[in-house]
Amino acid sequence: QVQLVESGGGLVQAGASVRLSCAASGRTFSRGAMGWFRPAPGKEREFVATVTWNGVQYYTYYTDSVRGRFTIFRDVAKNWVYLQMNSLKPEDTAIYYCAASSSRTIDWSRLSDYDYWGQGTQVTVSS
Repeated sequence: QVQLVESGGGLVQAGASVRLSCAASGRTFSRGAMGWFRPAPGKEREFVATVTWNGVQYYTYYTDSVRGRFTIFRDVAKNWVYLQMNSLKPEDTAIYYCAASSSRTIDWSRLSDYDYWGQGTQVTVSS
């Protein structure tokens, strides 16, 4: 089966940095999309960041609230994706979910366009 397993979450202070990891197994997403989502208060999971491959080059996408603070990147050989989170704010507190799709031609901000999901890892930022 295809599995995504997140790790790296924890309790940190505002301004600190955390790196989340997502290990994918059962399928290679070499030309697919891998990304991160988190739920807003009272909402379903919302887009945070995604990295895609078009056969020529990788592209990254970020939601406005994390652009310049978060960086998404992949280790293709290991079939992992990471989210480096810097300058964390209390409003970043959430469960972070890893998602993957075998296709690049998706709406990278739409939950239903991803095929596989992890169970999430909790990130708590204290003020």
